[in-house]
Amino acid sequence: MEDYNKIIESLGVRFIKAKNLVLQQPFAVRNYYDVGNNLILLHKGSIIYGDEEQQVEEGELLFIPGGRSTRVKYGSGDGKVISNDDLITNKEKFFKNNSDLDLIGDAEESHSFVSFEAKVFDSVNFFASLDVPAFLISGNNKLANLVIKVVEESMQELPGKERLINIYTENIVVEIVRHILRNKMFVEQLATNSTYFKDPRLIDLFNYIKENLGGDLSNKVLSNVANVSEDYVGQYFKMLTGINPQDYIEYQRMERAVFLLRTTKKSIREIGKEVGYKDTAYFCRRFKMMFGIPAGKMRRRESAMNI
Repeated sequence: MEDYNKIIESLGVRFIKAKNLVLQQPFAVRNYYDVGNNLILLHKGSIIYGDEEQQVEEGELLFIPGGRSTRVKYGSGDGKVISNDDLITNKEKFFKNNSDLDLIGDAEESHSFVSFEAKVFDSVNFFASLDVPAFLISGNNKLANLVIKVVEESMQELPGKERLINIYTENIVVEIVRHILRNKMFVEQLATNSTYFKDPRLIDLFNYIKENLGGDLSNKVLSNVANVSEDYVGQYFKMLTGINPQDYIEYQRMERAVFLLRTTKKSIREIGKEVGYKDTAYFCRRFKMMFGIPAGKMRRRESAMNI
């Protein structure tokens, strides 16, 4: 258990957003995807997820790890099957954003969600590193109440709002990890993480990659950082993380690109160069391949989500 405590202590948690949404019409997203982790609390209505079409009951929570593509169906009855791109572009057709505190939990066909990051040493996405699929959390009133508290705080302008949101979001992450341990889910992956997160050479690599996303991150450079041979560094990284270093680097670069698209007015060309892509066309192709939508549409994601 000490190792798991160390993992939790190493996690840097960042709140992204929280909302209470009311369904406008039933629909299914065949490839729902987000960089952030999303915890969805179903108040009333129907949500079905995954290829096996598992039902989320009212009062249950659906956790969708960042970086995982998942099929999600909202509402009962027949509805359109759309792509994640369609949802981002036309979200107001499918959801209405509720801004009335009294309606949280009472509106028909409604759910609340909290989106957040959880990174080990502020470098590697914790839940993505476990390679876990979306999963259901039942009978956890504490976690459900935390989601509601975050949503309520985000809907008001009160003193201490940001501090409380950060505290509640950190509590959410701890509760999710506890749920995983209590139900013996993904324990092998957690045990692996507890080992490699303590390897100082790997931590050096995480930090170097984070600080040099726009520079040369070839295996030759990485081998010097980790003080291992160029031929071995890829094997070493994959042995400890389950992913080869160049795939990890591309994920970090694209995640940084999403952040820049959301928070700056830099051109797509400038952002591509900043995260290590000299060829803008190649950057755009890789971006669309990873996220399923063009970079320009991702830029409009926040305004589309803030309906």
